[in-house]
Amino acid sequence: MVLKLVGFSMSTCTRRVACVLVEKKVPFEFVPVDVASLAHKSPEYREKQPFGQVPYIDDDGFVLYESRAIARYIEEKYPNQGTRLVPADAKGKALFEQAASVEFSNFEPFASGAVAEKVFKPMRGLTTDQARFDALVEQLSAKLDGYEVILGKQKYLAGNEVTLADLYHLPYGSMLARAGCDLMTTKGPNVTRWFNELCSRPSWVAVKDGVKSTLEY
Repeated sequence: MVLKLVGFSMSTCTRRVACVLVEKKVPFEFVPVDVASLAHKSPEYREKQPFGQVPYIDDDGFVLYESRAIARYIEEKYPNQGTRLVPADAKGKALFEQAASVEFSNFEPFASGAVAEKVFKPMRGLTTDQARFDALVEQLSAKLDGYEVILGKQKYLAGNEVTLADLYHLPYGSMLARAGCDLMTTKGPNVTRWFNELCSRPSWVAVKDGVKSTLEY
């Protein structure tokens, strides 16, 4: 039975999972959720995802939610298929865990908050808090100073091979420009080189404009 990815085509987390599935060459069926009608808040949906969020996967009856957990599961299940996205050795794994923690603590809160203010709020008819947006961008800029140092010593966040930690940045990183923030391409040469390379990966190109109904690789 082919793995099912249940979510909203343009959601950041749905595209994060789809990118990893494509990178790992795992065939999957995309099952769209009508978020406009709040289908993800229905009792039936919440039986699978109790928080009423997208996405989740159904892998032959095994249901899993939270995009990073799904990505880790896919890598664990298919370590030698497609691109290896978590190192096999102890030190490599430790550096990956460090990089994953950096993304979750030093990038996601600020990037997602900025995007929420300038992209998601207007979509919902809400007013952007410009002061909050400016503060988040300033904080993100300071965090990217650290990225610039790391990426000046190695190609990716965990070393010289791409990992899940790098790919995790793509959904919100790519939306920052839409929010009016160009930090990912102006902060410094190392961040710019790294992020532009990630954005050009075929796996991201395949899903960046929306996850298709069915993708097989």
